[in-house]
Amino acid sequence: MVGVVQKARYAEGGGAVVGGSRQRSGGRPESVGGVRVAFGLVSGVVAIALVAVLVDRFVLGAEWWQVRHTVTAEPVTPQREVGPPPGPLAVSWEHTTRAHHGPVAGYDGVAYAVAQGQVVTASGRGLEVRDARTGADRWSYRRSGWTLLGWTSTRSRLLGYFERDGDRGDRLVIAFDALSGGLLWQREGTRPAAVSRTTLRWPAGSDVLLTTDEDRRTLFGLSAVTGNQMWRLPLPRGCRLFEGSAQPSGGREDLAALALDCAGDARPGEKGSGQKGPGEKGPGEKGPGGKRHNRLLAVEPGEGEIRWNRRLGSTESPEVSMLDGATLVLDGTALRAFDEEGEQFGLWEGDGVCGDTMCPAVLRSGRLLIVYHPGGKSGETRMEAVATRSGEVEWRREDAPGYAALAQAGEHVFALRPRLSERLLPAGVDIVDPRDGETTTAPAPISMNLDLPGPRPWLAAAGGLLYAAVPQAAPRPDGAARLVALRGGLAGTGPAELGGVPEEDWPDACSLLDEPDLLAARVDGHTTEPARTAAGAVRLPRPVSCRYTPPAGEDEPDERDGRKPGREEPEGASPEPPETGSAGPEPPPTADPSDPGVPGIPGEDGDGEDGDGADGDGERERTVGGFTVSVRWVGRTEHAASQMLDALQATQAKARKRRDIGADEAYEIGPAAGMIALRVGRHVVVVEADRPPGVAARLARSVAYRLHHES
Repeated sequence: MVGVVQKARYAEGGGAVVGGSRQRSGGRPESVGGVRVAFGLVSGVVAIALVAVLVDRFVLGAEWWQVRHTVTAEPVTPQREVGPPPGPLAVSWEHTTRAHHGPVAGYDGVAYAVAQGQVVTASGRGLEVRDARTGADRWSYRRSGWTLLGWTSTRSRLLGYFERDGDRGDRLVIAFDALSGGLLWQREGTRPAAVSRTTLRWPAGSDVLLTTDEDRRTLFGLSAVTGNQMWRLPLPRGCRLFEGSAQPSGGREDLAALALDCAGDARPGEKGSGQKGPGEKGPGEKGPGGKRHNRLLAVEPGEGEIRWNRRLGSTESPEVSMLDGATLVLDGTALRAFDEEGEQFGLWEGDGVCGDTMCPAVLRSGRLLIVYHPGGKSGETRMEAVATRSGEVEWRREDAPGYAALAQAGEHVFALRPRLSERLLPAGVDIVDPRDGETTTAPAPISMNLDLPGPRPWLAAAGGLLYAAVPQAAPRPDGAARLVALRGGLAGTGPAELGGVPEEDWPDACSLLDEPDLLAARVDGHTTEPARTAAGAVRLPRPVSCRYTPPAGEDEPDERDGRKPGREEPEGASPEPPETGSAGPEPPPTADPSDPGVPGIPGEDGDGEDGDGADGDGERERTVGGFTVSVRWVGRTEHAASQMLDALQATQAKARKRRDIGADEAYEIGPAAGMIALRVGRHVVVVEADRPPGVAARLARSVAYRLHHES
């Protein structure tokens, strides 16, 4: 009966439940509709999240749009270990790689290596591999939104280490076949054991890569073939790896040396530490006060075993360079050389013994040839050969040039000098006999400015070619590294030291301005100071530089060759002009610049300046200061001279082409117009002036006119 009454009430109430739940107009309970709305919202959020994940994985992180990868199936010809013969050098091929200023400061260098008939170029932009004989492209790899911070090679594998821009925790190691560029494998999250900021190289050997963990307290060996972990090696107690170490493995397959930062006393007598180094304490003995110190750990990559362990003399991050048979360490107090067993056989003391980077060095026939600054004095350079067995100095050159890089091939050692001569433009290459230090010199068709940031000079020799890389300011503003492959050039009728150009072809620098030119420029009262120079063993018979000094009392600074008092211009630096103003327009090429009616003469020029002429009262408002005219180079051909002028302007932070000088080519160099570099035929001449603004351009026009009419 009760059930019947309830059914009747349900019918009368329009379907209302006895429990009193409210109904919507559609007849659905309101609580059920709310659940469905909530379920719909949750489903929408999940769908959006799923779409975001899929977009990030298959669009933002997709290889198809962010990777530019080219491969090759072309064979490559291996090269013999031999460089070019003594004599003039010519450009076989060249390539410029722009500097990459990525999100990580300091990793803006460009590094090179020559192996297996290929030239590898590594920069923040990625990897480029070229045929070493021709310079033709073989394969390359770039990854948008990522920066290459390290690279290495071992046997037939080439590997790159990338970090995502803006997120250093997002890491990727990619392995390639060295010859074809084919992708072998890639692994996320791997951290190299050490990466050099100078060479971007990280240690590897015997088909094993050396990596580490986040704390840098454990060393791992990864197979370069598969990417799988092969061994694990905890570092000595209290020690951790430095983040950077210059060229920690070099090209060696059997040994890698790593710098360690150690707290307190990491006992050298621990298992695997090897014998004691010079001055080390024995097991159980503490170092000086148990203070923080550095160590050098030599590891065999194939087995993951420590060959030797040595304590260093500083707490600064050391630079390490591996040669095939020796290990060099620069720790801020001295340069040390260790042999295969970790025995120290060379010590050069001084915090500036190598300057700003590791000392150039090569190892040949049991001799370590090294270039350094004795006592840390940057103004003096010495080259010597040290026997690795005895540590004795076999020969020494006290007056060695400031070599920027060394390379060894066959029986010869090649040395790159920043300047062929202090007053000449090109760089130079010395071929050094490792037995006695005897050298032959030849000009290199490149110009160097060691003050430029970024890539450091580099040198290698193979296949009868010499490979040289130097920093450039162009393309501006970031600069680049210029790689040049040099071959033996034509001998010519002159000495090899001058590129085959006879000494008689060099004009007298003091004859490039005639008396009418000096009168027109109101510098007829200046006195001339000629300067001569030599290239190797060849001394030029005529002055290559002529300094014009105003009469006493005209406020002339004590300068020589454009250098201010107290300023030492390093041999490796390109000339830096004094700051002055802008230059005027070009006179007609056929006009005589000594004619008062020709534009560019004081009082009639288009420079917008009247100060260097006479004022209304007939008195000089300003006088012309000192200036210098220098014959920087005479090429064997006009093309060779043009190459040299282009190389000069490419190393200057500010260089602007001038078409109003009357020369075949001309550049205004520096922040103002105080230096004009010009080419007329085979002659490259530089005019430097102190004041007033524009006088360098007017004098350069006169020089160009004389050269045109005398050639």
